[in-house]
Amino acid sequence: MSDTDPQRLIDNCLQDAYFPELPGHQSGKVRESYDLPDGRRIMIATDRQSAFDHVLAAVPYKGQVLNQTAMFWFEKTKDICPSHVIEAPDPNVVIAKRLDMLPVEMVVRDYMTGSTETSIWPMYDRGERVLYGQTFPDGLVKNQKLPETILTPTTKAAQGEHDAPITAAEIVEQGLLSQAQWDELARLSLAVFARGREIAAENGLILVDTKYEFGLDADGGITLADEIHTPDSSRFWIRDTYDARLAAGEEPESLDKEFLRLWIRGRCDPYNDPIPEIPADTLMAFADKYVKLYEQVTGQTFEKSDASTPIRDRIRACLEKTVPEYFTS
Repeated sequence: MSDTDPQRLIDNCLQDAYFPELPGHQSGKVRESYDLPDGRRIMIATDRQSAFDHVLAAVPYKGQVLNQTAMFWFEKTKDICPSHVIEAPDPNVVIAKRLDMLPVEMVVRDYMTGSTETSIWPMYDRGERVLYGQTFPDGLVKNQKLPETILTPTTKAAQGEHDAPITAAEIVEQGLLSQAQWDELARLSLAVFARGREIAAENGLILVDTKYEFGLDADGGITLADEIHTPDSSRFWIRDTYDARLAAGEEPESLDKEFLRLWIRGRCDPYNDPIPEIPADTLMAFADKYVKLYEQVTGQTFEKSDASTPIRDRIRACLEKTVPEYFTS
């Protein structure tokens, strides 16, 4: 089989990034992380694909795209807010500062859209008009631009559970953040989103909405963490076709995770029904969307890793060089 053979690419996906030699292992839906005693955190982006709070499949190149897209955006926004990144020694690996994570996800939205239970469109479509403590007028339609950029924060759920909507007032009242912390996170989130929106527009994209996670570094400074403006954490639409598709009542052309969400919703109720197996051609189409997003956002050519070398082996070799003290026999 050739390196472009779909099944070979799917078989070579990085589904497992557990290395028992490393301490402080934590497994998330997409990433495997390791907390080192010196305060560093190793984060490995796998190719696992999650949606509706479930890991569904593995998508070729996904981990590399997420990692390298996030690195691009952390660099482009470092003058607004520092990030947790120390270095990225492998396309799928980040060495980061370990943070005291803040218990709120900052979700920023520019459009009336979404398909998950915490998205504003399903709530609005059910007849709700006060969303996240903010009042919305009647007559809005799906995918239209909102009058202004809004913040719709959620609490951070444990793995396997759902994030929950919360208002800014409730965040402070419940002691999740101080008023000063909320004000600063709101300011930073809107500023980082504005930078993302500007760069996306320059490259023919609309940054529709996104989520940010923040933590406190060893000195108490607010720091961007996890990932930003990736197709997992954000929604991107093609700018040139947006107006015509909105007028026709069609879904915008997207370069993000919404492609798979809509595919699943067209076949089942993902919160109550078993999710069907995703065909190989659909996984490859999704992989193409990730790669296209990376190239369109960054203006760089995506360098696909050699499918003849197992990704896990490549990452292990990188870790042996980066933290050799854990791999000596």
